[in-house]
Order: sequence, then structure tokens, then C-alpha cells
Amino acid sequence: MKIKKEEILAIILIIFAAASRLLPHPANFAPIAAVGIFSAFIFKNKLLRFGVPIIAMLVSDAIIGFYTPLVMLSVYLGFFISTLLGRYLKNHKSPSNGVGVSLFASLQFYLITNLAVFLFTPLYAKTFSGLIQCYYLALPFFRNTILGDLFYSGAIFGLYFGLKYLLNYIKKTKLVSKYN
Repeated sequence: MKIKKEEILAIILIIFAAASRLLPHPANFAPIAAVGIFSAFIFKNKLLRFGVPIIAMLVSDAIIGFYTPLVMLSVYLGFFISTLLGRYLKNHKSPSNGVGVSLFASLQFYLITNLAVFLFTPLYAKTFSGLIQCYYLALPFFRNTILGDLFYSGAIFGLYFGLKYLLNYIKKTKLVSKYN
């Protein structure tokens, strides 16, 4: 499998985004969904589409620390769904669809992961009111998820297309050869 220059740029951005999870940040203000959306948007190869971001996530999780296995699995399920949403965006390119996909990624992540917290941890009574309490108490995290997904999606897509444009401009105008 030959990797293109654009894919190398994308891999570098994914690694930096995943590594940003290691920096201090508000809870759930993280690049998880953005990385999934971006990787599915950029990579045609399924191994790269799923492999690169999952490896980046596993490495950052290994450093941060693993947690309740079934809750962690729900995070990866949300991440997987975000990747599928990136394929939708690939076929329906527009800034408004990008925002919509990012917001939907936030919503599904909130619903899935908090259901897992309710089901697989002892934090809440296993009643309907316990479920409601779980989702209610997670609303501040949901806000941060939305803000993080919008920020990181904008940043990673903006950097990718901005750098790609700049590199093409340099190549096209032969700026590099003029100054060597």
C-alpha cells in the first residue's frame, strides 16, 4: 500500500489531534469525534480510515489510563459512528453539513457513552429516574463535547486544507526553487 503525501499530512494532523488529549483541557473538550470524521473524510483506504485514528486513540488512552472496559467500549463505538459520519460528509461536502455532522457526532456520543455509564457503573440507581439523572448530570460534559467537536473539526479540517493549499501554491509557483 502506497501512502500519498496528502495522507501523510492527514496522519500527522490525526496524531497531533490525538496527542492533544494529553494536554490539560476541560472534561470532554476532546478531538475524538473530529478525528473520526476527518479520517473517514480523507482516507479512501479502510485500514487507514479506521486504523490510524484507533491506534492514535489507543496510544493516548494508554498514557491517560484505561477505565471501565464497557464504558471505554462505548467511547470507541461513538468514535466508530463519528467515522461513519465522516463518510457521509465526504459524499455531501459543505460547511453546513460539516457543522451538522459534528453536532450529530456530539449527540450520539453523549447518548451512547452516558447510557454506558448508567448501565455499567454503580453511579446511578438502575431506574428510569437514575437514567434521567445520569443524562441530566452529564449536560455540562455534553456542552464541552459540542464545543470540542466543533473546535477540533474546524481546526483539523482548516489546517489540512490550508496546508494543502499552501503546499500546492508553493509547488505551483516554484517559490522553493527561487530561494534555494
